[in-house]
Amino acid sequence: MKFIDEFRDTEKAQTLTKAIEQIAKKLEPKLTRPLQLMEFCGGHTHTIFRYGIEQMLPDNIEMVHGPGCPVCVLPRGRVDVGVNLAERPEVIFTTFGDAMRVPGSRKSLLQAKAEGADIRMIYSPIDALNLARKNPDREVIFFGLGFETTMPSTALTVLQAEREGITNFSLFCNHVTTAPTIKAVLDSPDMQLDGFLAPGHVAMVIGERPFDFIAKDYAKPLVITGFEPLDILHSLWMLLQQFESNRCEVENQYSRIVSPDGNAPGLEAINKVFENRDFFELRGLGSIDHSGACIKEAYAAYDVERKFAVPNMQIADPKSCQCGEVVTGVIKPWDCKIFGSKCNPENPIGALMVSSEGACAAYYNNGYREAPAA
Repeated sequence: MKFIDEFRDTEKAQTLTKAIEQIAKKLEPKLTRPLQLMEFCGGHTHTIFRYGIEQMLPDNIEMVHGPGCPVCVLPRGRVDVGVNLAERPEVIFTTFGDAMRVPGSRKSLLQAKAEGADIRMIYSPIDALNLARKNPDREVIFFGLGFETTMPSTALTVLQAEREGITNFSLFCNHVTTAPTIKAVLDSPDMQLDGFLAPGHVAMVIGERPFDFIAKDYAKPLVITGFEPLDILHSLWMLLQQFESNRCEVENQYSRIVSPDGNAPGLEAINKVFENRDFFELRGLGSIDHSGACIKEAYAAYDVERKFAVPNMQIADPKSCQCGEVVTGVIKPWDCKIFGSKCNPENPIGALMVSSEGACAAYYNNGYREAPAA
């Protein structure tokens, strides 16, 4: 297929849906509960709800909406640090737009901007570097967010700043890594997951092999998946085929983009600039070993946490928030006590309500605001 409309073809979707139904029917005698399949990436969650895919599936297949939305997993303490940095008079604070509304314990970046902080929405870290060139008397900070998908562009920007000798640019690094996050979900004592749709954009960078441990060590089948509706349906069919034939493998549905070894130049830039933190907090999941990235000593001149002695602030979400149970499949968003009432897209309290790609926001925005009638 070459064109976008081919990945949204109704007849092909119907064919795949029937094939999924046929395999699901064969699996029915073996199941004691519905198969719980997690789409890790928020982009997949968005596609599933936009095109009504969850409603097309048989009753014995249940989608679990994972934590793979970088804005959603940004913890309150890191937001507070970002706000504190942005409020410094010598700072121009730059960020992607979807991070503006993430609530900290005091305020969001959007509220800080309304109160006078110089916070600017940009589309690329290179935009922040351009601001540093134009404002040599100001410190320009880039709020680095995202899983491995966005890490190469951040790393390449740091390398460009070094080449040009730009000293008033720095990075507030909040990048996180996929494999430790999936491992934390799998290690959850309440985990009920049976298989995974793996994030295609992350795999485009890191390749197939970092996911091998999921099949090998946890005996969970996994399919690396693209982001169009036919990609999702095709990947679900591939997962069900593994269940039917008692296989447990890592398969690559997104082979038009993802290679086994990933993107060599991107990985080279990441490995040159970043190293793993011993631990990092993810909102809704808590502290996870080796899940966050930080800047290597060789590039300390571009590290906000060294320039400004940033404190390690850990601020828990409200006890009423049940994001951890949602991302591990224990409950659905509508089972959370504050879903749709105190916590909604206009006033997000929990991690998964912050971005349109978060599971709770996807449920709310697409009208799934209460459990269906039995």
